Amino acid sequence: MPLHRGGYRPASRTGAGPAGEPPDAKELAELRRLSINPFYAAADPTGDMTSAPPTHRLPDGPIPPETAYQLVHDELMLDGNSRLNLATFVTTWMEPQASVLMEECRDKNMIDKDEYPRTAELERRCVAMLADLWNAPDPATAVGCSTTGSSEACMLAGMALKRRWTARNTARYPATARPNLVMGVNVQVCWEKFCNFWEVEARLVPMDGDRFHIDPGAAADLCDENTIGVVAVLGSTFDGSYEPVAELCEALDALQERTGLDIPVHVDGASGAMIAPFLDEDLVWDFRLPRVSSINTSGHKYGLVYPGVGWALWRSSAELPKELVFRVNYLGGDMPTFALNFSRPGAQVVAQYYTFLRLGRDGFRAVQQTARDIAMKLSAEIESMGDFRLLTRGDELPVFAFTTAPHVRNFDVFDVSRRLRERGWLVPAYTFPANREDLSVLRVVCRNGFSADLAALLCADLRQLLPELRDQECPPERDRATATSFHH
Repeated sequence: MPLHRGGYRPASRTGAGPAGEPPDAKELAELRRLSINPFYAAADPTGDMTSAPPTHRLPDGPIPPETAYQLVHDELMLDGNSRLNLATFVTTWMEPQASVLMEECRDKNMIDKDEYPRTAELERRCVAMLADLWNAPDPATAVGCSTTGSSEACMLAGMALKRRWTARNTARYPATARPNLVMGVNVQVCWEKFCNFWEVEARLVPMDGDRFHIDPGAAADLCDENTIGVVAVLGSTFDGSYEPVAELCEALDALQERTGLDIPVHVDGASGAMIAPFLDEDLVWDFRLPRVSSINTSGHKYGLVYPGVGWALWRSSAELPKELVFRVNYLGGDMPTFALNFSRPGAQVVAQYYTFLRLGRDGFRAVQQTARDIAMKLSAEIESMGDFRLLTRGDELPVFAFTTAPHVRNFDVFDVSRRLRERGWLVPAYTFPANREDLSVLRVVCRNGFSADLAALLCADLRQLLPELRDQECPPERDRATATSFHH
């Protein structure tokens, strides 16, 4: 979340002094008078309400609910259309029945497990279902919890890794040893936050050439006696590719044979952990690998639930230190809880359980396969235009990245992103991190609800704007730090 500062930040005005200066009292009163539609008065267009309420301080008194709704509704029309947002991994469509269930449960506080025991039971069932899906040794006794999303789940997994390492190094830490976490430079920003917040050194495996994620051998070389774990990403946000989890575990097995260091792996499956089990069943990435100690996913991404819900699971209770788990009385028994957030609605957890029941394995397979098929067809269509070069094709995550072809000099990916935005499409353009900062790309995320018809419309709009871009002499000068629209 960005940090917001209060205060008046007006747009440029005509006849009201220099832009950026706050209006005087008379100007502000006139602006507020003109900001209210007379029809917004409760019943009488000539009624008492003659100006809009202030926006940066509490109003002096109440206004009718219909008026408050309309004022907020009108301002939100300036937001982008979420269905056309091809930057986000977050679910933007659910069935009406799911929305009804969420409405019925949004006032239930998830933390009050003794007061809402059935909601707590649905959370427990979701954990058991995911444990079975991810091949935990004993799904019936799996250890896990819901979170507000993968970011919180990653924080919890990282905390468990650090606490286990600390327990093994009580004589050295914190006096002489500083823990470190090894991961690819392509990890989601939440891992950078974890290392910052919990004082862990981030050891990043750089990109190299056409390898845009972690290299198993390079990751093993960065490990030492202070390494709390290695993070593998099943579905990189940069290009949609899976990281080689099995090969990473093999490299760490070899490291243990040489040095005795036993380094656990956490799989950040924010997106891929809800794709691979259905579409890539032969891919071994989960608890079938003994070195994988924990996995997270985002229920609100390819788990097909509105934000925000995530899940964190551990192979067994041995991987989750007991001192991190709090106990809550639940139906006369003991309910373990482990989360950074406290009060939050139960609606998303209920919606996750609904989705699991509604689709089952075959339903999830059909939904995810459709998303992948659309991604692969769309990427092939974009490649056929001749102006672009694909980095990935959407054959792992239903996500692909592409850049301009080598011969293209008249425009760049930032021009394409800007022009598509004018037509309502939100397609991020961004520069890759260290060692590949020379590479700027566009990325398309295909989600449930992004249909083949919408993909065809995107291609049509892209074809229409290309002639004008080709006629440019060169890309316009811009600050690339501000040009990017990529925020993971």
